[in-house]
Amino acid sequence: MRGAPATSLDATDGHLRCHHYDAFRCRSCTLLEVPRPRQLSDKEAHARSLVDAPVWLPTVAGPGAAFRNKAKMVVGGGAEAPTLGILDRDLAGIDLRDCGLHSPGLRSALEHVAAWISHAGLTPYDVAARAGELKHVLLTESPDAELMLRLVVRSTALEARIRSRLPALLDAVAGLRVVTMNIQPEHKAVLEGDREIVLTEAAALPMRLATGVTLRLGPRSFFQTNTFVAEALYTQARTWVDELPDVGSVWDLYCGVGGFALHLARPGRDVLGIEVSADAVDAATVTAADLGVAARFVAADATAYALAARTAPDLVVVNPPRRGIGADLAGWLEDSGVDHVVYSSCNAESLARDLGLMPSLRPVRARVLDMFPHTSHYEVVALLAR
Repeated sequence: MRGAPATSLDATDGHLRCHHYDAFRCRSCTLLEVPRPRQLSDKEAHARSLVDAPVWLPTVAGPGAAFRNKAKMVVGGGAEAPTLGILDRDLAGIDLRDCGLHSPGLRSALEHVAAWISHAGLTPYDVAARAGELKHVLLTESPDAELMLRLVVRSTALEARIRSRLPALLDAVAGLRVVTMNIQPEHKAVLEGDREIVLTEAAALPMRLATGVTLRLGPRSFFQTNTFVAEALYTQARTWVDELPDVGSVWDLYCGVGGFALHLARPGRDVLGIEVSADAVDAATVTAADLGVAARFVAADATAYALAARTAPDLVVVNPPRRGIGADLAGWLEDSGVDHVVYSSCNAESLARDLGLMPSLRPVRARVLDMFPHTSHYEVVALLAR
């Protein structure tokens, strides 16, 4: 049934069932046949084997279905019957509009977007033939059910047509706030390009979190795909830092749109966020002003900024890519005299490598957060103390 979720919970054994998985159309959820409690215990055991912390808090486990706030869909098929999902081995489109990991709002919106693509006559990009224009549909939903849609295209050839048919799309998709075209001209497996054309008056999506902070997401801004678990992550960091005495200054390295920095800002506490993306820094700066908090943001490479600094803060937050912070930044933290570090990692193995490079900073508390159910991936956050 179109629009209904592909996944359902089997009450007899607690497994999540997915007809795409069973038919071998999509096997992205590699642990789908493993009961969720076993998934969680295995992830915590893996994290504990790599990170030697004396205290492990209970694993944060959000919903096992309908938890994703973002859909990243390859456009396949033809303009008359586009598919939104993935490509098979023969580069034919597999439609996953009913993916049960997506929120109901995303599933509903994808139905309307697919119909609009067909009515507008937007030709999907044919990877094998290297022809066509529309490559990806990237859709993000806020907790307030507002949406940001990014259409990744090969060129600007479709711009006039998209603009002329945009009112129909805005009428069809409730809550659609931001629509952009992203230009990705290269024939390679790259999700998006460097150029973004905003088609709506609004250029940012407000993410109003249960923590009391509303972040501003621009088209190229990073935000965790699991809102519930992201809120738990920010809350955990805030709790740990507020329990520490005399934290007067904080650096949030790899700060993105300011998630950690804005949650840690307090009267009398100097909070500085460092992020290489100027757009993200601009968004974080506006959010800080809206919240009335004293947090500053600088567009710079996190490692280069730290190495060039003459002083160090009381506490540093790092939330690096999967590769970790690396030897240079780990070495700086080891020698800096920083008393505490909050390290948020999506890869416990790179976290363990980084910990080995800064032996003076030892984990005192840690927690696994199941950001990516039904896969082997997870988030782990650790409080380090000198």
